[in-house]
Amino acid sequence: MRVTTSKSKNSESFYITQSYTNAQGKSTSKTIRKLGTLAELSERLGTDRDGVMAWANEQAHLETLKYKSEKEDAVVMIPFHSNKLMDYHKQKLFNGGYLFLQSIYYGLRMDAICRKIKNRYKFEYDLNAILSDLIYTRVLEPSSKKSSFRAAKQFLEPPTYELHDVYRALSVLAREMDFIQAEVYKNSFFLGNRNHQVLYYDCTNYYFEIEQEDGDKKYGKSKEHRPNPIIQMGLFTDGDGLPLAFSLFPGNQNEQRSLKPLETKVIQQFGCEKFIYCSDAGLASEDNRVFNHMGQRAFIVTQSIKKLPAEDRAWALDGGGFKRLSDDVSVDITKLPEDAKDQLYYKDEPFTTKKLHQRLIITYSPKYAAYQKAVRAEQIARAEKMVSNGSLKRQRKNPNDPARFVSKAAATQDGEKAKIHYYLDLDKIAEEEMYDGLYAVCTDLLDDDVADILKVSEGRWQIEECFRTMKTDFEARPVYLNREDRIRAHFLTCFLALLHFRLLKRSLKDTYTTEQLLQTLKAIRFADVEEQGFMPVYERCKITDDLHEACGFRSDYEFITKRKMKGIQKKSKRR
Repeated sequence: MRVTTSKSKNSESFYITQSYTNAQGKSTSKTIRKLGTLAELSERLGTDRDGVMAWANEQAHLETLKYKSEKEDAVVMIPFHSNKLMDYHKQKLFNGGYLFLQSIYYGLRMDAICRKIKNRYKFEYDLNAILSDLIYTRVLEPSSKKSSFRAAKQFLEPPTYELHDVYRALSVLAREMDFIQAEVYKNSFFLGNRNHQVLYYDCTNYYFEIEQEDGDKKYGKSKEHRPNPIIQMGLFTDGDGLPLAFSLFPGNQNEQRSLKPLETKVIQQFGCEKFIYCSDAGLASEDNRVFNHMGQRAFIVTQSIKKLPAEDRAWALDGGGFKRLSDDVSVDITKLPEDAKDQLYYKDEPFTTKKLHQRLIITYSPKYAAYQKAVRAEQIARAEKMVSNGSLKRQRKNPNDPARFVSKAAATQDGEKAKIHYYLDLDKIAEEEMYDGLYAVCTDLLDDDVADILKVSEGRWQIEECFRTMKTDFEARPVYLNREDRIRAHFLTCFLALLHFRLLKRSLKDTYTTEQLLQTLKAIRFADVEEQGFMPVYERCKITDDLHEACGFRSDYEFITKRKMKGIQKKSKRR
């Protein structure tokens, strides 16, 4: 809308005019509203011609807003032709689930981080666009970088860069890996507080489909028992299970040694100085405990009962001296009544090693004991079948292998060759049964409440879920890259994708499971309707409503004009 005037011999009139294209394709205009003559408006408004023109322009602006609003709310009529063929190579379906991840991406100020990095280099490609698409596709359609580039072309906002730019960007991201992690942690506070009072640490490894070692890809103990070279990852999460920092190290390195370098970075670069370190027994060496006994840090780690000194192990296995966690009533766990099976019991004592004075807590769960007994009963049945069928194979190192209950004896007859006899070893079964339901925790928090200590220890499941999500849902392995720097960048994008996803999940108050949220994001698609706009082709439900509310925009209208879709895209970048 614009203001036009018409002058006659004695007066000047003001109008609001709209320009448009008629049915013949010619530009024309029409009068929307007559505002009045200069004399009338000057008298009514008490101003001169400049004042009248300013007022008229404001009226034209209001008319424009009114027109746009009415157009948006109007019923859209789009003609289709049953005898008209579709155009060649015209994309009709677009992915829109990335919009919700984009809300997190810009909430973390990732674009600002990319600008800071670009100021240190001379590349011309759009690092922000590349990194964001790598994160979105890792969540929505994980695959190789080439396939991810193709998948990003299905977004409402397709890539403006080329595939070779992606590989070049990986090298830059690898060099800036520590900087990005530190900046992302600081920026994550824009999206809510972080629980850095407790930090969980664990390690996993990822295999490569190669047969020879190369760089950090070394032969080691694969978590998946695969005979391939691996690379290892150490990961810190905060007390709420949000990824904090990660590091990579060679596949043949003892994972115990991975803690100090990464924790030192967290202390120095992230500003986290006071926290409780929590890990499983595999990462709870005495050196790691001593390291986390320094400064304002403390530790709560699991402890293998079998590896305790003989005197402490005997005390842990003794059924006496336990207390009920709920009220500290003394009990003997060997004489528990049936109605006490749902409770948790504990006992604790001072535990001093060569370098550290600690506290050892032993817990007993009747439910967990029953579960272990049921699992072992199935394994014993399989072991008996092995013995009777003579189908025993070489025992693997898997601690749950039923073959661990089978022993062998050699018998000779008159100096002849010894005959091997396999049998079910009842002593091994009885020894394992002694540990049913028992669990041990060590800590240097000598005066804290046992219930609080156990609650922290129980939270380790969250970091295990992080690894499971990265490996299974985000398909972080196998890795389709060869260069060391690009491999590091690959795991950086996996780490960032995990952080984005869990922050989005937290914004939904953890109401939905990982599977529910992933399925919903992947299903959000839009169909282009004759280039007039988009029609959502996904099911609206409670989770989509909650996603829109959490991210501050809506995309579930029956029809979305192209202008309105651009507004949605802008809103998703203004978190």
